[in-house]
Amino acid sequence: MAKSVPVHCPTCHREHSFTPPTFPCACGAPLTVPVLPEAEAELLAHRTWRDSWVAVRCPSCDRQGQWPRPEFGCSCGTVVRLPVEPVREPEQEPADEPAPRRRAASRAAFRPVAIRTERDAVMAAERYVRWLGFTDVRRPGTCPAPAATGVDLRATGLVARVDPTTLPTTLRDIECLWLHGLLDSADAACFSLAGYAPDARCRADDLRLPLFVMDLTGTPRALNEWADALAGRARG
Repeated sequence: MAKSVPVHCPTCHREHSFTPPTFPCACGAPLTVPVLPEAEAELLAHRTWRDSWVAVRCPSCDRQGQWPRPEFGCSCGTVVRLPVEPVREPEQEPADEPAPRRRAASRAAFRPVAIRTERDAVMAAERYVRWLGFTDVRRPGTCPAPAATGVDLRATGLVARVDPTTLPTTLRDIECLWLHGLLDSADAACFSLAGYAPDARCRADDLRLPLFVMDLTGTPRALNEWADALAGRARG
């Protein structure tokens, strides 16, 4: 159970007790946002989406993710934002002790599916996700067409959206997909034919959400470092 921390209201000067929120990490372990007990709370006058999230590293799996920044509402009407312990950097191996090379896994070349319809796009992404090693891929519901809920493919530890439209994938699409992953305690990945809006791509990088683009041959290509990391981890 998370330990309560004292909160001082800068308006009415009352002292309160606040219990930091706990969320489920993708590894299954509970993750409590590390609120600094001795730091002064910040008066919240204006809320933005970017400032509403904070980077926290899971103490169990060492995975860094974005989580809701803790806030406290005083009975006088004042809302304060609570400071959070900065993310520690992972320990680096000594320079004179290079990490052993990983033997390249034996893997057949990916065989794409040509995309002519929306269903083909989902099928191509599904085949690629299976090729990465997610063998229990399934589609929500019974309809093989892209889902209206924002999630087209599910597997253990992964949810994915496939955008087959001719317009760039939007910021809202990325944020909704990330929330689906948060609710499922899973990673989220997006596949798009037309690419991504600039703000959507920036937000995906902030959220460490893998982005892939597909051409009409049905071959996904990693668009950001998180997509590269997902592909590399799955192959390992």
